[in-house]
Amino acid sequence: MTADRYTWGAVPRAGTDQWSLRLWAPDADAVAVSIGGADHPMRAAEGSAHTGDPGWFTLDVAAPSGTAYAFVMPDGLAVPDPAARRQENGVHGPSLLTPPRMCRGWCDRPWEEAVIYELHVGTFTEAGTFRAAAAEFSRLAALGFTAIEIMPVAQFAGDRGWGYDGVLPYAPHPAYGTPDDLAAMVETAHDHGLIVLLDVVYNHFGPDGNYLHAYAERFFDAARQTPWGAGIDYTRRPVRRFFIENALYWLGEFGFDGLRLDAIDQIVDPSEPELLVEMAGELRARLPGCPVHLTTEDNRNVTHLHERRDGVVVGYTAEWNDDFHNAAHVLATGETEGYYAAFASDPLGQFGRALAEGFAFQGEDGRGEPSAHLPPVAFVDFLQNHDQTGNRARGERLISLTDADTLEALGAIHLLSPHIPLMFMGEEYGETRPFLFFAGFEGDLAAAVREGRRREFAGFTGFEGTGVDVPDPIDRQVMEASRLDPSRRDSPAGQGVQDRVRRLLDLRRTRIVPHLRRAGGYTGTVLKAADGVLAVDWRLGDALLQLRAAFPGAPRDMLPAAGVELHRTAPGAAATAVHFLKEA
Repeated sequence: MTADRYTWGAVPRAGTDQWSLRLWAPDADAVAVSIGGADHPMRAAEGSAHTGDPGWFTLDVAAPSGTAYAFVMPDGLAVPDPAARRQENGVHGPSLLTPPRMCRGWCDRPWEEAVIYELHVGTFTEAGTFRAAAAEFSRLAALGFTAIEIMPVAQFAGDRGWGYDGVLPYAPHPAYGTPDDLAAMVETAHDHGLIVLLDVVYNHFGPDGNYLHAYAERFFDAARQTPWGAGIDYTRRPVRRFFIENALYWLGEFGFDGLRLDAIDQIVDPSEPELLVEMAGELRARLPGCPVHLTTEDNRNVTHLHERRDGVVVGYTAEWNDDFHNAAHVLATGETEGYYAAFASDPLGQFGRALAEGFAFQGEDGRGEPSAHLPPVAFVDFLQNHDQTGNRARGERLISLTDADTLEALGAIHLLSPHIPLMFMGEEYGETRPFLFFAGFEGDLAAAVREGRRREFAGFTGFEGTGVDVPDPIDRQVMEASRLDPSRRDSPAGQGVQDRVRRLLDLRRTRIVPHLRRAGGYTGTVLKAADGVLAVDWRLGDALLQLRAAFPGAPRDMLPAAGVELHRTAPGAAATAVHFLKEA
């Protein structure tokens, strides 16, 4: 990705102190750039086949890297560059001229080796920075993790938050460190043999600091609303370039190996090809030589974006499998409120189907498409993640919601499945601190977020009426309460859980992963999922992986298996999981 191919933002001319500044402002009659203590009128430029609709303004300036600049509207409103690489003073201040970076290439891990560790930079360590996170990567690699997934880092208003309210998608949030710190974190991960994935949000902008409405209302689709505000109009070429170039930017300049695209069911685009198809195709064409790992979150259970062509990924690599989590959660806890209601009648059957075929819902109740034809590595499974933990009112982790035997059995099923496993930070040692929703908004917006959180849970068990027991997401202590506890990690109990995870991941690496490259579609079969007993077989090329499990209250007589015993959870426990492997 060369700098001269960026459509948006401030792009330097190689070998000079000249910069080309571009802004799409179709609702403005004129735009100026405030830089070096003076306002400089920009030149109106027609859209081209590459840039799309008219409404572009350009200006060439001479200035050193690090110079502050802002775009000035006819009414005097000064706004940051929506494609700013770095800000001077928060999301409302001026942007800083920042040259593109050259990342160190790395492509040593195929997707079937991925074992993903999801983390939030701000609460992963005491310091909450990119460099502090990087210091933990050697420990994670030693446990057997092969991939790190970072929750969104694009700059949002305030100094704390989950990252899904970003308004400057190209600017790493300074609360975590500098862009150089982020690049160094990625390099450190690569030094430890870790794939690095970044969570990105292309379905909405946050509520504070998004100035696009002031000069580019056509960026949005007035006829469509998302759960977080105005829908985005992806049919317009400038809008498409904004997001496609953002993806290229993270991969090409920082060295991320892939992206996790948040809630793509809200990326509604009638174009042909739709934005997501065009994006995947361009990423793969512009970044040849290394695999690009693209994963999606999508509550529709669709498969058209993840189809293979002769076994080769041409679009998206894998999809987060909420069905696996939801069925497992109901099975473990008995909770049936909210989205768990759809899994209340047969959680074991739905869990088995998710393990064998990908999705539990494949068209039933109008949700989903057949998924058994996809290879098992097209699904990312998890027992916990930021959403499923943090969107609980009190942020409890699964360790606090079920018994130890069930948790151990589910953990073994999860990590020894042929799907791609993901664990949420702290899960690898049995963290008991919650992960809560938190934000650093101020004023009326803070009050609205606080009240909205209370309303969300007012009808849930334990929160009927006012919901006053819901932690205040604006209180800084809520974020502090969500920070990982190193004393728990280093305790005998924490070491015991880590030892168990290490053994399971070593078995996965040595005995299961070698068969995944040859595993195509229609690999899984549910032999039994009733009366608390589960039996699933997977045909992985010439190998047969078999799961036999019994949950609390079930008889101990599980179906026979043909392979050699690979792993067994504690004998005589209330819940048991046994894996067998038969190799040719």
